[in-house]
Amino acid sequence: MIKLPRAYRVQGVLFDFDGTLTRPFAIDFQAIKAAIECPPDQTILEFIAALPDKNRQRQCQATLHGMEMEAAGLSRPHEGAEELMAFLKTLGLPVGILTRNSAAAVERALDNFDRTGMNDFDLIITRDDPVSPKPSPEGVLQAAGRFKIEPHELLLVGDFHFDIQAGQRAGALTVLLDNGDTGHPVPDLHADFTVQSLAEVQTIVRYGLPLPAGKFPADLLDDYFEDLPASDPRLLITPGIGEDTAALDLAGNDTLVITSDPITFVTDRLGEYTVVINANDIATSGAIPQWLMTTLLFPPASSASAVRMVMRDIARACRKWGITLCGGHTEITDAVSRPVVIGTLTAALEREDLIKKDRMQAGDHILLTKGVAVEGTAIIAHELAERLQTLGVGEAFILKCQDFTEEISILPEAAAARQFSGVTAMHDVTEGGLATALAELSMAGGQRLRIDMAAIPVYPQTARLCRLLGIDPLGLIGSGSLLLTCHPESSAAVEAAIQQCGVPVTRIGEVRGAGEGIEARHCGRAVDWPVFTVDELTRLF
Repeated sequence: MIKLPRAYRVQGVLFDFDGTLTRPFAIDFQAIKAAIECPPDQTILEFIAALPDKNRQRQCQATLHGMEMEAAGLSRPHEGAEELMAFLKTLGLPVGILTRNSAAAVERALDNFDRTGMNDFDLIITRDDPVSPKPSPEGVLQAAGRFKIEPHELLLVGDFHFDIQAGQRAGALTVLLDNGDTGHPVPDLHADFTVQSLAEVQTIVRYGLPLPAGKFPADLLDDYFEDLPASDPRLLITPGIGEDTAALDLAGNDTLVITSDPITFVTDRLGEYTVVINANDIATSGAIPQWLMTTLLFPPASSASAVRMVMRDIARACRKWGITLCGGHTEITDAVSRPVVIGTLTAALEREDLIKKDRMQAGDHILLTKGVAVEGTAIIAHELAERLQTLGVGEAFILKCQDFTEEISILPEAAAARQFSGVTAMHDVTEGGLATALAELSMAGGQRLRIDMAAIPVYPQTARLCRLLGIDPLGLIGSGSLLLTCHPESSAAVEAAIQQCGVPVTRIGEVRGAGEGIEARHCGRAVDWPVFTVDELTRLF
């Protein structure tokens, strides 16, 4: 788990070389010191530079060069070094080396790398360059200047205290790679991060990158959950990926279910979305949505009538679904550029009626109501109507897609499903589409899932819009579809009850057993399950 020292940004990465990108202990510094008669308590470069006899100085430099080149020929990439370099390359971040080695030794050592060479670095600063060596900050500052970034946006990774001192003196973010006891005395200094492997540097970099619009990355969020203090024993559903609600044991059999969701994207029918999206989350716990509080944030220059229209829509949706509006907060603020509404919804139920995802078990059937990307279809039809018309889509077709907005509630099918004790989990499909929802369900339930790709229902309207716009319906926001798991002996009855509500339902897979992940199959063949880092709607817009 990465401990964050503060908020930061990473716009470039600078590596030490020996012991950082190469495996440690390839070069024997004590042997070099003995060969040039350097006192053990002095550093090699500084000792040679201080020699008054130029001939003696040249002899020591030649000895150093020879022993260094021999060690470079024997060096090998550090574990994870090439994977880290490949990762940084995909990000497009500038990457450099700052080393007390010679350029020739660096080049010789890189010959032993399989996938990394001199050309993969935007900058290499060695002792051959007219820059004071580490622990001087000169090289770090020069790298920041060459990368056209501020020093505090530069991440410096090294395995020795000279690296950390140079980075700290320049104001860079520092990472100490702990290779174990190197035999060197280490001053009392603290890097921003200390890691035992280069793989951990990937996570550090990711925490410093600008985030795309959409959900916070699931693995980083899971890292945060691991850092939370021990939970209250009354907390029946603890924070975790795929858990959209919390449940509190109030007194014996009485349980309070809580959820909170912001509506940030949709501008039309904002109030209705606030109620329905939060109600969907509550319904997946087996509860009936009951009490709502809202926070309404509007940008400056919003009219009072615009605020009232959102309030009216919230009240209207609450009446429709039998929810009590308890109050909240409304504010005009330059912190937002468009209206944002945050809903907090609660419900009470008996403890025995609470549906928790950890009840899933091997053999359970996986059902999906309606089709994928119900909400995404509606949003595209509303927001991109003119663009769709230029692509040859008729007005009647666009209006039919806009009507998908009426289907974003899962309350009817959730109410039908919660009557059956064989229902073991429910999860609504939201941002990131079915692909993300199933991954969340797997993580929350701690079970591997097998999915039949050919069985996944896609409305023809959705399929056409996605084909025209070059997006994948499996990664498109999908409020309106309910995922649920149930015992095989209950499956037929659950499906029949949902269909009686006028809601189509399809069996798309089964629970395989303890673990995490999706096993996808198409016509009997194993295929890759798609992964979407951002919702297809975000990518489209």
